[in-house]
Order: sequence, then structure tokens, then C-alpha cells
Amino acid sequence: MKPGYKRTEVGVIPEAWEVKRLDEVADFLDGMRRPVKDSDRAKMRGEVPYYGASGIVDYVNGFLFDEDLVLLAEDGENIVSRTSRIAFQISGRTWVNNHAHVLRPKPGMVIGYLVEALESRDYDQHNTGTAQPKLNKQVCSKLPILCPSLPEQRAIAQALSDADALIAALEKLIAKKRDVKQAVMQQLLSGRTRLPGFSGAWERHKLGDVSEIIMGQSPPGHSYNRTGMGVPLINGPTEFTDKHPVKIQWTTEPTKFCEKGDLLICVRGSSTGRTNTSDDDYCIGRGVAAIRAKANSSTVYIAYQVIGAIETILTATTGSTFPSIDGKSIRAIEIPLPTQAEQTAIATALSDMDAEIVALEARLAKTRALKQGMAQALLTGRVRLV
Repeated sequence: MKPGYKRTEVGVIPEAWEVKRLDEVADFLDGMRRPVKDSDRAKMRGEVPYYGASGIVDYVNGFLFDEDLVLLAEDGENIVSRTSRIAFQISGRTWVNNHAHVLRPKPGMVIGYLVEALESRDYDQHNTGTAQPKLNKQVCSKLPILCPSLPEQRAIAQALSDADALIAALEKLIAKKRDVKQAVMQQLLSGRTRLPGFSGAWERHKLGDVSEIIMGQSPPGHSYNRTGMGVPLINGPTEFTDKHPVKIQWTTEPTKFCEKGDLLICVRGSSTGRTNTSDDDYCIGRGVAAIRAKANSSTVYIAYQVIGAIETILTATTGSTFPSIDGKSIRAIEIPLPTQAEQTAIATALSDMDAEIVALEARLAKTRALKQGMAQALLTGRVRLV
């Protein structure tokens, strides 16, 4: 063990740090919470945030709290899945329902530090729910909280807040880039805006006239294997973009394949309409169709037209509980078609925008991972700022 550290019930921590229970560092204000059903909230619309387990649910015209507090989710799938924060700070006038614990930090506890300490925890072992995950007050009150000095708490909270600010800025930038790209798509794919050097009228063609539509089908059962021999299988909708571990061996029986560069479209189930450009050769099963441009057409351009016309595609679906698109409906979709040179130019412009968004998303994912690593190091005392 390194000098300056000690062993505790929660692991090795700095000697100057203490381990306290959550109810020793914060007061529970759960008794002041009050849920309001939807019909009643409709009569009290306002500007005051109405909070639930994972954030703002609605806005009302009254308030229960008017101070800086911490909310910790009491129930909900998010306690396990962690698709969004379960611990967060609220400020000013707020209303909180009965799905989040309300905590007021006691003297000696920095609110930003407490939020991050609670957010960074794994709550699987504390889940007392049956039908759905739940963190009851009795369990939460006993949660161990590592307590460094006030200056170190402030330093840790500030460092993690700065990381959150960078993440929020990236999320905002990505949202803006997506909006811009959507607007550019609408202009370029309709011909309302033309790229420099292009003119002339566009013609409308049915998708089936300018591309080959290959509807996937289930391969014969005896051709499936997990030995690595053959072509990867893509099914829809759940495995639409996955390189499935099952391989399909060559067979003389009917089997459908897509080629590198084909546009893949999900044609069955709740994911109907999702698209992806194939980066390899695959066997396509039921639920997937491949679109392959014919001569004088660009598959990438057609892909953007199909994505842009997604509402049209969904309108063509049949079946309410399990929607699907048949080959006839896909072939009947009409798209405007300029010359191949202009198609390529439009596809390139939009692809460049997509590449920029992908790069920003990768940066965002890396920043989130870095922030998580920072939190683990700072909140356990492995890295010291003071």
C-alpha cells in the first residue's frame, strides 16, 4: 500500500479521507415530495420544472423546493441500464415527484462532489425492486460516501464539471451539425439548391427503374454454421447492422446476398426504414432488402434519397403490430434524379457532412470515457488534486 493511504471497508483511500454514510452527509427531504397525475398537471401548466427519476418530466405553476438540492433516482429501469444520469443537481424553484430521492447536503459536503459520488456508483447490489429496479430510502441512507476535505471536494467537483461542460458543448455541436445537414439534404435532394456548375431539369424515376431491389430471405437451415466458413448473415430487424456470428455456406438452394456498397434497408418490425450502407458482402435474411444502383445512378445518392423519403417509405408499410415493407412498395417509390455527375457531387457533399458528424461523435464518446475514468480516479483518491 502506498504511503499516505489506508485500508477501509470500501478499499484503499487517502489517509485524510473519511468514509461516512449518505444520511450522515445529507438530509433526506423525501417527505416533501408530491406526485401529481397527468390530468392534474394539465391544469397547472407553468415554468417550474417538475422532476422525476431521470430529469424534467413536465413544467408546473407551483413549487415544493427553492434551493440547491441533489436528486437520486428511486426507481426505474435507468437504475440498471444507466442510459441517463440517475443523480443530478436541481436549483431554484422546483417540484419533485415520488420517483426521486431529494437530498440536501449537510455542512462539510460540496453539492457538486456529492452528485458525482452518487452518479459514479454501481447500484446493482442495492437494487431492492422486483417488478422494476428500486433504491429504497433505507438502503440509500447507508450508502458509503468517501469524504475528502472541502478544498479537495471543490477541486474534484470543478474538474468533473469542466468535463461535463465539454461533453455538453460537443452534444450541442453535434445536434447543430445534424440540423444543418438535414436542411442541406432537403435543399440538395429536392433540387431547390444546386451545387456550383450544375443546371438542367431533373427527372423523376421509380426506385425500381434505377436500381435493383434484392429482398432478403431465410437461408436453408443446413447452411448455417459457426465455424467461420462462409458469408456473414444479416437479419432484420434486431441484427440489421450486426456482423452475425452465424455464417452461411455456399448452397445451390435460393439464398440472397448483398454486395459491398449496397444500400441495406430494414423492411420488417419496429425498426422498419432504418438504412445502412453495406461495407462488405453479406447474406441477407428476411427483414432486410438491398438496393443496388443500375448504370448512370449512384447508390450513395439513392441512399440519401431513401433516407430523406423515410416518411414515404413508412407510409407504404403494412401491418400495425409488425409493420413491413414489401418489394413492390419499395420499387414504386419515386425519387428525383439529376445527371450521374450531379448525383455524385451531392452524395459527396452529404457524405463529407456525415464524416464530420461521425468524427464529432467519436470525440464525444472518447470524452465521455475520459470523464468516466477521471471520476473513478478522483472519487477514489487514486489521483489527487489537492
